[in-house]
Amino acid sequence: MGVWFVTGASRGLGAEIVREALSRGHGVIATARDAEAVLKAYPEKPAGLLAVTADVTSQEQLQAAVEAGLAEFGRIDVVVNNAGYGLVGAVEEVPDKAVRDLFDVNVFGVLNTLRATLPTLRAQRSGCVLNIGSVAGFATIPGTGLYGATKFALEGISEALHGELAPLGVRVIIVEPGGFRTDFLDGASLQVQPASISDYDAGTGPTRGALAANNGRQPGDPTKAATAIVDVAEAGEPPLRLQLGADAIERVEAKLDLVRRELDQWRLIALSTSF
Repeated sequence: MGVWFVTGASRGLGAEIVREALSRGHGVIATARDAEAVLKAYPEKPAGLLAVTADVTSQEQLQAAVEAGLAEFGRIDVVVNNAGYGLVGAVEEVPDKAVRDLFDVNVFGVLNTLRATLPTLRAQRSGCVLNIGSVAGFATIPGTGLYGATKFALEGISEALHGELAPLGVRVIIVEPGGFRTDFLDGASLQVQPASISDYDAGTGPTRGALAANNGRQPGDPTKAATAIVDVAEAGEPPLRLQLGADAIERVEAKLDLVRRELDQWRLIALSTSF
């Protein structure tokens, strides 16, 4: 069995991934901003669980978590970049600090985690990086553009990382979930900026309303999502992208159709720019 390193492991999809990995006999280095929160999430104290405090915005804490995991298990096989949160608001409405804080966790937190874990995977010449993105990182909507931007960034990082690590025997998978019935739409995981510019009410109002109404009614089962994620990580030839949920598939297909339609419509102009 392998050893998993999971960020944001105390709740939501991260906690479900940890439970599923443990149920299959894997060891898990489960990190969160407070290790006590991780332990409370697993009161049964399952064998193979190592809870470690590690805020993804702290390179030092992540490095210490890796060292603690290696001391306990001797290796790391799967790195799950799950820590992150959402943000709602029109692009112009969101203050600069809120945007930077979001990128610090959702993008730079991933980079910090990769810097801490990849030396081990490279030395082993094996392993898997599993980045929890979002369908919003492939096809975003009004009102979630800045959250989507962090997940778009994760897509670009993951695509490049896929090519960089493949020759070393390390795989990369981007997971693009739709709506799953976790605590993601609660205040602890979703920041909602006040609607301060009335001109954007028509554009962002439907998103704000839908997210509020959908909390606790999301169509996706997080337990089934965790099963699918662990299945794909264990597969011999996993995909670069894994969409989860019928809503995710629908949005991805709509985006692909739009890109193809516009590409065909404007092809002659695009080709007219060559020497």
